Amino acid sequence: MFKETLFMALDNIRENKMRSFLTMLGIMIGVTSISALIMIVQGATSSVIDQFNEMGAGRVTVQAYGTPLKRGLNEYDLENIAEISYVSGVSPTLSLTTNAARKTNVMEDITVEGNNEVYFTHHPDTVIQGRSLSTYDMTGYNNVCIIDENIANKLFWGENPLDKQLYINGESYLVVGVMEAQRSFFSQNITGRAKIPYRNALNMAGEASIRSLEIYLYNAEDTKAATAEIENKLNAAFNYASNSFNILNLENLLENLENVQRMLTAMLGGIASISLLVGGVGIMNMMLVSVSERTAEIGLRKSLGATPGQIQQQFIIEAVLLSMLGGLVGVLLGLLVSYVAALAMELAFRISTFAMGLGLGFSAAVGIIFGWMPARKASALKPIEALRTE
Repeated sequence: MFKETLFMALDNIRENKMRSFLTMLGIMIGVTSISALIMIVQGATSSVIDQFNEMGAGRVTVQAYGTPLKRGLNEYDLENIAEISYVSGVSPTLSLTTNAARKTNVMEDITVEGNNEVYFTHHPDTVIQGRSLSTYDMTGYNNVCIIDENIANKLFWGENPLDKQLYINGESYLVVGVMEAQRSFFSQNITGRAKIPYRNALNMAGEASIRSLEIYLYNAEDTKAATAEIENKLNAAFNYASNSFNILNLENLLENLENVQRMLTAMLGGIASISLLVGGVGIMNMMLVSVSERTAEIGLRKSLGATPGQIQQQFIIEAVLLSMLGGLVGVLLGLLVSYVAALAMELAFRISTFAMGLGLGFSAAVGIIFGWMPARKASALKPIEALRTE
């Protein structure tokens, strides 16, 4: 009996193609919105998470704000932190914006980063030509730099930049290495970037203390224990003053990003579900019209022995079929939209089974919920009264 009811529902959908399509349209739009938005958000956050993962685990970043009595960290503080058993190296970091010049060519607003030899030990692929910065370069008097490909192409066009002089912030620097131009999800570096010894960067910025540093660990598994010891050292350095520093490790950051992803997914899914409710109202309206048009058919079936449950089943199956067909098309459109968006925004394309399952599940639920009332109305018709409308 169920098979016959299913075929009858399909026949009715085929006989009213345009009306069935318009009824499914609301479901299609809703499911497309849900699946596309969720997959785009997951692709975007996954791209960010992948970039953070590429930075490598086992690294802790410290921002030392300092106190009115002590601004930032000094060399003695860095030595204390480096003595922690979990720590394999400490690298001060400093960033400022200035200009670079060679002969008559000038590049404005380049990013100058100050690092020490520890940074290059843990990022061996930074330099693609020449050498990295060494311990000897950290005296503060050795003006050497590593430039990226943007500066090399702009100020040394057609030349090998190695062992040539370059003016950074008005001071002469010897180019000892070249690195790739930085490109990421966050920005496209179209100006330029240079690395110099951190003491040179402190002098250039007019700073006497270190406000930021990266701490590298032997084992990523020791991150929590290392963070606790680092916190003790910093508390002692700043005399336990509140808000004098901040410790950030990638594990906590990744957890926060994943939490944000889940919140955005739930929020967007809820917002997009509103359009499914609109589609459900369309299904209810269409089924009510169908019941009115097929009153005589319902009366005839009942007079031939069809039970109210069978009549109700027929109309619910028809509503669910309409909703599921719209949901299936919506999922396919959602995949297409999210794929095009990923290409346009240069994001990772992620196929989310959760998004597809949510869309199809919602569409099935909408078909059952909004198809029940018309089905109930059809099953409640009395055969004699239904046949009189013939």
